[in-house]
Amino acid sequence: MNKIAIILVSESSLPLARNVQRVLQAGNGEAQIPGQAGNDETQIPGQAGNDGTQIPGQAGNDGMQIPGRAGNDEMQIPGQAGNDVGIYTKNEVDGCTAVGPYAPFLKEHWEEFEAVVFIGAMGICVRSIAPALKNKYQDPAVVCIDSTGKFVVPVVSGHVGGANELARQLAAAISAEAIVTTQSDNEGLWALDTLGRQYGWQTEATPAQMNRAVFAFVQHQPTALLLEVRDAGTDALERTKPEHVQIFYRREDLDLKDFGLLIAVTPYLPKGVTPSLLEGVMPGLTGHLNPLAIPENLPVLAFRPPVLHLGFGCRRQCDPAGIPEAIEAKLQEEGLSPKSIASVGTIELKKDEPLLQALLARWSQAHAEIYSAETLAAIDVPNPSEKALAATGSAGVAEAAALESAHGGPLLMEKQKGKQTEGNDFTFALAQDAASLRSGHIEIVGAGPGDPELVSVRGKRFLEAADLILYAGSLVPVELTHYAKPGCTVRSSASMDLEEQFALMKEFYDKGLLVVRLHTGDPCIYGAIQEQMAFFDRYGMHYHITPGISAFQAAAAALRSQFTIPEKVQTIILTRGEGRTPMPEREQLHKLAQSQSTMCIYLSAAIVEEVQAELLQAYPPETPVAACYKLTWKEERIYRGQLRDLARIVRENNLTLTTLLVVGDAIGNREGLSRLYAHEFKHLFRP
Repeated sequence: MNKIAIILVSESSLPLARNVQRVLQAGNGEAQIPGQAGNDETQIPGQAGNDGTQIPGQAGNDGMQIPGRAGNDEMQIPGQAGNDVGIYTKNEVDGCTAVGPYAPFLKEHWEEFEAVVFIGAMGICVRSIAPALKNKYQDPAVVCIDSTGKFVVPVVSGHVGGANELARQLAAAISAEAIVTTQSDNEGLWALDTLGRQYGWQTEATPAQMNRAVFAFVQHQPTALLLEVRDAGTDALERTKPEHVQIFYRREDLDLKDFGLLIAVTPYLPKGVTPSLLEGVMPGLTGHLNPLAIPENLPVLAFRPPVLHLGFGCRRQCDPAGIPEAIEAKLQEEGLSPKSIASVGTIELKKDEPLLQALLARWSQAHAEIYSAETLAAIDVPNPSEKALAATGSAGVAEAAALESAHGGPLLMEKQKGKQTEGNDFTFALAQDAASLRSGHIEIVGAGPGDPELVSVRGKRFLEAADLILYAGSLVPVELTHYAKPGCTVRSSASMDLEEQFALMKEFYDKGLLVVRLHTGDPCIYGAIQEQMAFFDRYGMHYHITPGISAFQAAAAALRSQFTIPEKVQTIILTRGEGRTPMPEREQLHKLAQSQSTMCIYLSAAIVEEVQAELLQAYPPETPVAACYKLTWKEERIYRGQLRDLARIVRENNLTLTTLLVVGDAIGNREGLSRLYAHEFKHLFRP
């Protein structure tokens, strides 16, 4: 439970304090203290639930991330239900805790609070917290709200403690204005001291080194940004880089004599040295990357993204003493940062081994990946062992687990054997997540129903970042391609067969470029992407799907209808009539219609007579219907009627392609009440 203090200076502001207390206790995310661990919304390659190349950033996806989306790692402290939010006063006030003078109280309890909200004059706030202040890495977020509730001002720990964002969110909740004075915020610069936490990166930087880098950055010193991997954070930095930042992807291209700061996102260390010897040397991996000498007195800030996956095997009940340290030393010798370990994987047979827990304790940022013998046995490893196969069912547990966790990424360290004490043999291997490699990527983007403004934010960012946009020209408005950047190649696939489409996409992919395959609606609904994905899989090409708004959702909005009716219709069926593509016997329209659900029928305007005949076998003739042509396009037309007239409506209005047929009593319905907002209905956010 998170403890938050509201310091009420004047009893006249008690209603305001009560309102702030409700906001902080709401549990609905109205106020969130950023900068605290616990919310992994911005996923990193190789983390559980996310195996994608995160080019441009998004939570829990398995693919390339939204170009440039700022991630959000903030623990939603005030937004979590069950926070301990107390109102503290100097004197007795009903419902508040009297604590006497504020300064002694805060000094005594300072470390207990995640946040302190003052309601009163700034001078009183400053004098009250001054004796307790330590540094921005230890102090809680402190914000001050004036007694009338007009202004919310972050006082200390604006970035690291999250006071800036807390001030913004409290201001939004109480209709006030947030007054943020931090230079980087006001100039739109990155908050370097929270970037690591924001994107799940580790760093060896001390507070003094971090402060030196922050000072150089906000002073607009020419900054070199070296991005040797790709994830949500790196792509956000690419999209939002200030003018004084120059991006490099290879250290060989760096010439640091003209820069006042170097920021690097890399898992690589100098080969053969320990972190204590890193001063003045840019991380490098001999054999993979060239070391880079740093000019004297140049500030260097290196972030370690979690892109490495460790696989291990060991004897039964192996004594873990000294093994994590030995593995870590070996990684450092090979130029790989242990702070970049995203997961520790092994076979199910070893899931209860003490060594697994010891490794996870050593690298707290990592999570466990446990695989069945069948899964690991299917993976080809460079160093198979007959002995391991007989004992575990896998010819190489360490290498196979590392490769599986890395989603096919390369092995950076093949199987290493070790033994700290007699009888406690172990093996390990290390792979880099495929998603973090700077290579080509294909993003299948749902264009939405037609209106360019209805493409998702993520989809729009991919369109803006793409090197090739291949769009379904007969179904997708050309206006959506106008998001393309200068120099982007834009092609319609309307006249291409599959082989021609594949050849074009592969040409760009093999150059390490970003390809957007733009499909109408949501590509997973009648999008014909299965054969494309089979091709991508066959050639080991990395791809991901960005969903889009489907026509049935646009139809509900256009019809001003909720497609479900409490206690009457709780199912929505998305289907099609039987045209050139045969329908499975169990899915024929007259059988689906027996449920009396809301039915949305795609790709069937040309066979509307057959559709109507089948539906009339189950639906009453007076059942409401709607024929929706080119939903959200400029040419949109919608015709309502009854099922008995559906074919006539379609034929008389010459409706053909891009027509969605909707059938069911939910169309235009205004009867029936949901219990969700009933006064007596209790749930997590309204106990």
